[in-house]
Amino acid sequence: MKRVFLATAVSTQALLGVAHAQEAEAPRRLEPVLITTAPGPDRASDELVGNATAMVREDIVRNLASTLGDTLSGEPGISSTFFGQGASRPVLRGLGAERVQVLTNGIGVIDVSAASPDHQVAADGIDAEKIEILRGPAALAYGGQAIGGVVNVIDGLISETIPEAAVSGDLLGAYNSVSEGTELAGRAKYATGPVVLALSASMRDFGNYDIPGFVESARLRALEEAEKEEGEEHEEARGQVENSFLKTDSLGAGLSWVGERGFAGFAVRRQTAKYGLPGHSHEHEEGAPEEEGAEEQPFIDLEQMRYDFRAGYDVAGEVITRVSGSLAYADYEHIEFEGPGEPGTRFDTKGWEARGEVDHTIAGFEGALGVQALDKELFTEGDEAFITPTDTKSLAVFLYEARDWDNGFGVEGGLRGETVEHDNNVQGKAEFDLFSGSAGIHQHTEGGWFFGAQLSYTERAPNESELFAFGPHLATAQYEVGDASLDKERGLNVEGTVRWKNEWLSFGVNAFKTSFKDFIYLSPGTIEEEGVIGEFRVSDAADDDNKQIADIQKFVADGDCDAIIVSPSTTATLTPAVEEACASGVPVIVFDRGVNTDCMVTFIHPIGGYAYGASGAEFLVENLEPGSTVLALRILPGVDVLENRWGAAQEIFGAADIEVLGNEFTGGDGAQIKDIVTQYLQ
Repeated sequence: MKRVFLATAVSTQALLGVAHAQEAEAPRRLEPVLITTAPGPDRASDELVGNATAMVREDIVRNLASTLGDTLSGEPGISSTFFGQGASRPVLRGLGAERVQVLTNGIGVIDVSAASPDHQVAADGIDAEKIEILRGPAALAYGGQAIGGVVNVIDGLISETIPEAAVSGDLLGAYNSVSEGTELAGRAKYATGPVVLALSASMRDFGNYDIPGFVESARLRALEEAEKEEGEEHEEARGQVENSFLKTDSLGAGLSWVGERGFAGFAVRRQTAKYGLPGHSHEHEEGAPEEEGAEEQPFIDLEQMRYDFRAGYDVAGEVITRVSGSLAYADYEHIEFEGPGEPGTRFDTKGWEARGEVDHTIAGFEGALGVQALDKELFTEGDEAFITPTDTKSLAVFLYEARDWDNGFGVEGGLRGETVEHDNNVQGKAEFDLFSGSAGIHQHTEGGWFFGAQLSYTERAPNESELFAFGPHLATAQYEVGDASLDKERGLNVEGTVRWKNEWLSFGVNAFKTSFKDFIYLSPGTIEEEGVIGEFRVSDAADDDNKQIADIQKFVADGDCDAIIVSPSTTATLTPAVEEACASGVPVIVFDRGVNTDCMVTFIHPIGGYAYGASGAEFLVENLEPGSTVLALRILPGVDVLENRWGAAQEIFGAADIEVLGNEFTGGDGAQIKDIVTQYLQ
């Protein structure tokens, strides 16, 4: 059970909480909801072909849950991922993660929530003024990551208009018995002249939450029962999900200047959270001590500092009507603790995103021409850092146009071109050129009916984990391996809309189909045990350059090698063959002698003359019985590196009980070697 209290106070002089009797309210009229997330002039939700909805403050409070995804999950067409009380992300039309763009005030959240289901979104409804959900042609102005839709959390810290009251605010208090949790949030605005000051604060403290049955599924319990050793006792957890606590805090402030035709404002917001990861286990290394009775309680501790600047000016020209821009910088960090005082893996992302729009009216069309840029860094470290550090940059240009005629007919559409570059410190760069486009038509009727249809095409670049992941991802109990050669993902969507409304009632139906090409998803695979090579093939070129080149080309052509190891016969001659292997995408390891190329190869230097001889002699000492004899077959006299090898071997043999029968030079001739060995054996 959850009890919620929301008090709203407005005053021209002071902030006061007032309780008063009200007359019986008249039936609520259905007022159109203005959507600000769509590019161009603000438009009512019923004027857009795609489905667009908005939750104002009262709606947010009514549906408020512990995370953004759960708060929205009651809306039509929206579900949510779930990883306990602390982490969820909205899923629109069956698409989530990188296919749903989550924004704060029209700019990306700049976090790592899309990388894993146990990562919290750095946006929350507890102190939000409004949440807009946008799908269809207008959503694609935000790129391929918005093929599922856009969720824009508007915190209201920057004001674009002067509030009606000089002082206003609201206070939220809530308690739920499921987790014995409490929530508090307060928001206030003070306006004097053209200046508006906005403040917000919130806190949430939830304990472990209760459930009516077993914590683990019937299938998992059956598997554990089958693996249980004879006589072993295993207590089934039920009634409460252990380690599912959640604590959040946020503080925000914004200062805005609002004029007759424009505004400018700056805001800062700090968000912290600490939450448990139920069912998230961390493996101990073999042989590592573990205290009896001690259980790890892994949790995440995160913090984000975010700075926003936004401004707009009404030009009111015949063509250009308005100019606006937004800039955000965020510094996000979360640490995954294996237990109190035991930091494990750290995810740190910081960067900026900017977006500018020029609204215009041309030949009856209203729209916006805009540009968007992103520059962010992802740094990871720790045992579970399955993504290596990556820098991401993108630059996009977009155009959105719409027109309505007096007879109720209208059209809308958009285009977006974008370049994306991921620069990974291990696997190098991956670059993508992307294009998205959409078009829609609609018809209003006098009877309140609305009919619409739209077609959209979108391209999405793979994200960091899809390209570069390599390591254990314990949140999903998987070992994730990315693919740096992935191509962009393509989606084609067709949608039809039928809606009807009057002053008191409305309903609507959307039917859609989305087809993907090169859809990126996690697929089952296998990985060899660490340190074990499944198959090792050797091809001896016998110091023949042409034979060695042919061998390398065959390994590449067969396409079934995970890595190729090359010891070049000669440097210059083998360089083209090594470059060809490198270009195929197969890792190439070169040792003993290098090659003249900048392609990504691993070069293992030779260990040198003395170390080579010492290593060989030590091997013999370790594997021969004391008092054994050896015959030294050497290639040439007077060569420094060869003399150093023999000198090291002599020193090792002298310190051990190994007798050297002879020291012979063979010139590398096989027949001579056979004769020498035969003589010593007689």
